[in-house]
Amino acid sequence: MKASLASEDGAAGAASTVAGNILHASGRQNMRQLIALRWLAVLGQGAAIMVCSVSCGVPLPLPAMLSVLGCLAVFNIASVLRCRGEAAVSNGELLWALLADVACLTVQLHLSGGISNPFAFLYLLQVMLSVLLLDQRSSWLVVGASTACLAALAVFSRPLELPADLGSGIFSLYIQGVLLCFVLIAGLLVMFTGRIICNLRRTAGKLADLRQQAVEEEHVVRLGLLASGAAHELGTPLATMAVILGDWRRMPEFSSNRALRAELGEMEAQLRRCKTTVSSILLCAGQTRGELSRPTTINAFLSGLAAEWRIARTVADFEFDNRIGRDVRIVSDSIIKQTICNLLDNAFEASPQWLRMEASIDGEMLAVRVTDAGPGFTAAMLAQFGKPYHSSKGREGGGLGLFLAMNVARRLGGTLAAANLGRGGAKVCLRLPLAAITLEELHDN
Repeated sequence: MKASLASEDGAAGAASTVAGNILHASGRQNMRQLIALRWLAVLGQGAAIMVCSVSCGVPLPLPAMLSVLGCLAVFNIASVLRCRGEAAVSNGELLWALLADVACLTVQLHLSGGISNPFAFLYLLQVMLSVLLLDQRSSWLVVGASTACLAALAVFSRPLELPADLGSGIFSLYIQGVLLCFVLIAGLLVMFTGRIICNLRRTAGKLADLRQQAVEEEHVVRLGLLASGAAHELGTPLATMAVILGDWRRMPEFSSNRALRAELGEMEAQLRRCKTTVSSILLCAGQTRGELSRPTTINAFLSGLAAEWRIARTVADFEFDNRIGRDVRIVSDSIIKQTICNLLDNAFEASPQWLRMEASIDGEMLAVRVTDAGPGFTAAMLAQFGKPYHSSKGREGGGLGLFLAMNVARRLGGTLAAANLGRGGAKVCLRLPLAAITLEELHDN
């Protein structure tokens, strides 16, 4: 039970780490979107200052406003350097970045007419970005800061020397500024908030997949506990049956009858097979990888596995194609062995007359492909491949073999994929990184 609880805690810790990495990546992506938006702000403000001052003749303090623009550019360069590498970008950093943008906008508006400047509505863009990027408390901080800055502009700033001339309609400079500000805000919202929302959706999708993976791994732990308990319960009746069969073999009624002796031998062989299976279940449930395992090579491991599986099953034609040229020293891991046997058993149930196992090394990955001549997977089964209780055999509790194989592959950093063949039948491919199964890696751990 302690080992199982430790495994469950380890799975929870790993899931928490992966979730943190996903959120960290999302924070970096959001900061990069703010950086791109800030570069547009630098270019846009520079163009607006020059157009208003030179073309429209609006008196503006150019040195001061260009200095603020230079400070904003320097801050953006620092943000670019901050986003390099894999360091996490927290909610607090995004909050300070938005507050810095609010401060720069406030200084620029103070120098160019305060609240009478039609570009004062740009505060709404900062508020919208805070709603998308920050938590609720931080968003209210941005709302409060923007409101306070706008109120301060109304009190302390000099009005812009620009005639409102609202009666001129579209020809009024103020109306043109308002329209330009509206178009600018709308365009930036569509462009950047769309990207941010896509980023948030990707993050939510990854977190949903992670939650599903955590549920499946918890399911595996529970199955392990159930299998371990069942194995312990089966130990006593199997031992009793072994004693009874031994007594029967010494009885004259059996020792003098050749047919009965043969049947007793078959019963004892099957009983030994059951005891071996129970021992394997207890071994897998109670040990970590690499313990009590003997060193071997990939060729010897797979050849022995194929020979043992062939003897225990009554398959008419079983082909084992070993294409591994470079042999690698590994340990004979019972979990990996049971995983491959699950794939073979699943193919055998679909195609008892013929199946094929092919092994090769593709780069730094061990690939084991199992092919059968059965009816193949249904479209619904392929869509739910590796999920528990999804089986093409139509029996209750089916699909656990592929489910367990999928989780073992995922735990070792590998993959498990399935596909139907054009000529009929199906192929399942298990790929495991060599670094996860080599003897040197296990010794280092």
